[in-house]
Amino acid sequence: MRASVLVLLVPSILAAVHAWDCQEVKNIKNLMQIDASLGLVVAIDVNQIPYYLQRGLIRDDWIRMPGLLKHITVGPAGTWGVDRADTLFQYIAGKWVQVEGTLKQVDAGGDLIIVGANWKDKPFCLRSSATVGYKRPGSPLPWTELPGSVKYYSCGPFGCWAVNKDDSIFFMSLSRDCRNNGWNDIDTKLSMIEVATDGSVFGVNSKGDVYTRDGITAKKPKGTRWSFVPLKKAMKHVSYDQGRLWAVSQSGVTFSCSR
Repeated sequence: MRASVLVLLVPSILAAVHAWDCQEVKNIKNLMQIDASLGLVVAIDVNQIPYYLQRGLIRDDWIRMPGLLKHITVGPAGTWGVDRADTLFQYIAGKWVQVEGTLKQVDAGGDLIIVGANWKDKPFCLRSSATVGYKRPGSPLPWTELPGSVKYYSCGPFGCWAVNKDDSIFFMSLSRDCRNNGWNDIDTKLSMIEVATDGSVFGVNSKGDVYTRDGITAKKPKGTRWSFVPLKKAMKHVSYDQGRLWAVSQSGVTFSCSR
């Protein structure tokens, strides 16, 4: 009986290990961060130059965007970024427009809300009614400070996921008007985490290993367990959209992965 059980288990393990097909993206180098949503991809390189991916019939091109940023995000609430002074911007009609608020990291992947963390690791949320439509520069925005302390967090259709300075993981249900019931602890350690617009969750730990959360549904927004994603190199940043995993290695090499 033991021998037969082993024979049955080995193929399933191997299938999991070889499930992802990754190709190096050779026409962009030295990326620091990448974000994908709704078929769009944006990125920042080590020189803080922002780019967006322009898809073509023959090849895809990375187009330089104006300005310098240290973090960029794209999602249902638009394209947003922060510079090295933690100044917050929204990308409108081909240019960056400064908006009220200071964040070190920002995410636009939630249900038309904007979230982010400031330099003190304080999490904030901007409700959907304030993110829709153009706001003139300098107009006040109703930012809501959330409980807890996080260094990085991201939202999707079923809730938000975050990591703190100790790499502990947390989950929060967050409404369009930023109402919440606080953070819930989730097992394992990750140094960054991203939520896709379909609810998929991927993250990277301090060693550069990539993991994804299984079993996430509207009824089980926290999912059930973590699964290891075998990639070619140690990674520092990942983002997932429409069946494709974008991963930036610790050496700045970008990969596009599918399964």
